[in-house]
Amino acid sequence: MSTELKASQKSLYEVDFVRWIETTAEQLRTQNYASVDWQNLIEEIEDMSRRERKSLKSNLIVILLHLVKWQYQPEFRSGGWRGSIREHRRRVNDDLKDSPSLVPYLQEIFAECYMNAREQAADETGLLLETFPVACPYLPEQVLNSEYLPK
Repeated sequence: MSTELKASQKSLYEVDFVRWIETTAEQLRTQNYASVDWQNLIEEIEDMSRRERKSLKSNLIVILLHLVKWQYQPEFRSGGWRGSIREHRRRVNDDLKDSPSLVPYLQEIFAECYMNAREQAADETGLLLETFPVACPYLPEQVLNSEYLPK
């Protein structure tokens, strides 16, 4: 592969990301492997995995946050909280369905996500952090169950 071609592809990646994606897809489709910008392609594929994991973590924290608030502030329960729980459950369940390899990751981050949600719940509600249990009071299956809401 010529140095000029590598430089032009790198420039394309830097100046027009969508065009770079389209060009790279076409190069792969036509098996023109010598022209593929492998370094940036590999980086983008790795970034895709990180984004999926980050999205799962973020959505799980939101679910846990609203479940905690639902349980510990029943007087403030609202359709907004219920809707947020439902929407973020749908997102997590869709992600797990599309990428079953994320299931072990969810188990791995579950306690950490609860701790983040617990701290955020204390900040948002004005309740003392000690109000909320240190260990997550919900099982992962409950958190992802579309019918579950704590009492």
